[in-house]
Amino acid sequence: MTTPLLIDPRSSALLVMDYQIDTLGKFMAPADSAAVLSVLPKLLAAARFADMLVIYVVVSFRPGYPEVSPRNPIFSILAQNGLLQAGSPGTQIHPAVAPIEREPVVIKHRVGAFGGTDLQTILQSKAIDTLVLAGVATSGVVLSTLRQAFDLDYRISVAGDCCADPDREAHDMLLSRVFPKQATVTSAALLCDAIRT
Repeated sequence: MTTPLLIDPRSSALLVMDYQIDTLGKFMAPADSAAVLSVLPKLLAAARFADMLVIYVVVSFRPGYPEVSPRNPIFSILAQNGLLQAGSPGTQIHPAVAPIEREPVVIKHRVGAFGGTDLQTILQSKAIDTLVLAGVATSGVVLSTLRQAFDLDYRISVAGDCCADPDREAHDMLLSRVFPKQATVTSAALLCDAIRT
């Protein structure tokens, strides 16, 4: 999909997804975590300067993990290892990209940002029609959220350099071959320019 990069901050939202201490520290290569944490603050600054809606999405589970089905192999491993339990330090958003006052934080219990959350309600209430996605992992929350957003008729841009994945080959393939069919894949720098214009 090749469309001009047009970001109207009045009708757009930046989704910052799973930028949590455990996600970045335990599942991503240190160099990849450092890279995305060095780029995302610039995109956040541009969005905030333009009064664009910034929404954080995090994954966490209640004590005892009642949201986790034994049939879910990924989340079962998290439960077995006591990861991403609500209130634990590892669930916190990394301080380098932490939300500021009035930026909503959506809590999810599945891979995608829409499933079982109030994200769609927030977007509809603010008349948002365009989403900018930044998240880890590329093959997890970004892929699942992009697909659902596309089915909900949002215009979508992916900040490719604000995404990372434990599998570099999967990350590259998604950004170069899969995502462009349903979204504009671009960089934080180009998005900053598009938001400012």
